[in-house]
Amino acid sequence: MTHLSSPTFLIPPNAPFTPEQRAWLSGFFAGFAAPDDGSITPLSPEANAAVLASASGDGDDGEAPWHDQTFALDARMQLAQGRPLRRRMMAAMAQQDCGQCGYNCETYADALAARKEERLNLCAPGGKDTARTLKALATELEQATAAPADVAPAEPAVACAPGRSRDTPACATFLSRRRLNKDGSEKETWHIEFDLAASDLSYKAGDSFGVFPKNDLGLVDQIIATLGASHTTPVGGKTLRDALLSDVSLSPAPDALFELISFITGGAQREKARLLAQGEDPDGDATTLDVLAVLQKFSNARPHPEAFVEALEPLQPRLYSISSSPKAAPGRLSLTVDAVRYAVGKRKRLGVASTFLAERIAPGDGVSVYVQVAHGFALPDNPATPIIMIGPGTGVAPFRAFLQERGATRAEGKNWLFFGHQRSACDFFYADEFEAMKSTDLLTRLSLAWSRDGAEKFYVQDRMRQSGRELWAWLAEGAHIYVCGDAQRMAKDVERALVDVVAEFGARSVDEAVAFVAQLKKSGRYQQDVY
Repeated sequence: MTHLSSPTFLIPPNAPFTPEQRAWLSGFFAGFAAPDDGSITPLSPEANAAVLASASGDGDDGEAPWHDQTFALDARMQLAQGRPLRRRMMAAMAQQDCGQCGYNCETYADALAARKEERLNLCAPGGKDTARTLKALATELEQATAAPADVAPAEPAVACAPGRSRDTPACATFLSRRRLNKDGSEKETWHIEFDLAASDLSYKAGDSFGVFPKNDLGLVDQIIATLGASHTTPVGGKTLRDALLSDVSLSPAPDALFELISFITGGAQREKARLLAQGEDPDGDATTLDVLAVLQKFSNARPHPEAFVEALEPLQPRLYSISSSPKAAPGRLSLTVDAVRYAVGKRKRLGVASTFLAERIAPGDGVSVYVQVAHGFALPDNPATPIIMIGPGTGVAPFRAFLQERGATRAEGKNWLFFGHQRSACDFFYADEFEAMKSTDLLTRLSLAWSRDGAEKFYVQDRMRQSGRELWAWLAEGAHIYVCGDAQRMAKDVERALVDVVAEFGARSVDEAVAFVAQLKKSGRYQQDVY
């Protein structure tokens, strides 16, 4: 047998492994090739553990070009084509890293691929499209990696303290609500206050608050009547009304409900239900179908209440950006919430959590909640660092918290807020607070944009371009930029405006400006809380 002087010769440089993986494999095989004479120096336990921890085992390079919330699902999946299954699962997520699922996009995908998480419907921003894609990928996982009979069971999840995870909620006390819009507004936005004293919850500026809502009782009773059932019908140890009120989601209608309908109907109705279950849209109304609308559409189908409830998805918590600082309001927590109300045909629809907070709970009521720790959305470590905050509408929430925090800690850094909405007369949230902060120089600059006050619509991104020279000067001083709000439109428009500012006032080409903004993100100087 030939004695090899170096184990690195065993694995060629062009093999599909990282240098760390190649070194470990070379040492492993060299152990078989070499005599037991101590001529091969094994890796230390620490080095061996580090190599094993860094080696994914699937040859993936760790890059995630699909990790952009502005990309459509089809585009993300195309970018992930040919990548390992866990990476394709990540691409199926909404890419917001919002934490609503209890993970970020990458760790949720890794948990699914490792079979440490079985729930495929936790990505609320991705909705049914993400759930369907994950279901198909999970089927691929089952086919490709059927578990042997002697595989050890998965390690139990580490228990979190109450209120630190969606799986271990705590109880907070609802204190009050007040409307932030004045007469004449087309919006309905509420400032919501909670008392955390009894819950032992803590949070930081930049974190989000998970709220477990209850469904509207009127909608629940309509569904029960349409089923032809009694609200006291027992289902899973509780009444049908209680199950529909607290346990299951009533919008949108899940694929499993269409499957159930297809089992108990026939002919054209069965075929239509099957198509809906497969993600098709035979009548052009699939996006409008909530649970009640499905029962009305398939009016001849009367599923058994127990089977009906089992076909529905669990009622998920909703995350809201916290709009207060614990340093400014100890034991209290506030949210800034748009109440969602709209009509489909003649039926009024309600956002389940927003209207729960806006009208269905009373002061003193307990609510199941948890704090979702922010991932990459926090004030700079250096309190002297300038910050630029861009948050139209309810996107202003975390920036109220940031300003309260900087005021309470007497941080030296300059603060610039861009806020926008429809009309200055009725949609200027927290106007008195921000004006007071401006008068004390806590708020260095306040730039406003009103989309309905003039003949032409004017948004925060337009104000950014208008203030481009000063914006670039702040960036040159090392300012951090924060964006909060709509992921699909506003965040994309704001980033494009920033690229324009960098190109014009930073004397860069468009490509160089794009690279500059990308580096801001990579270095943590450009952070987003988008949804």
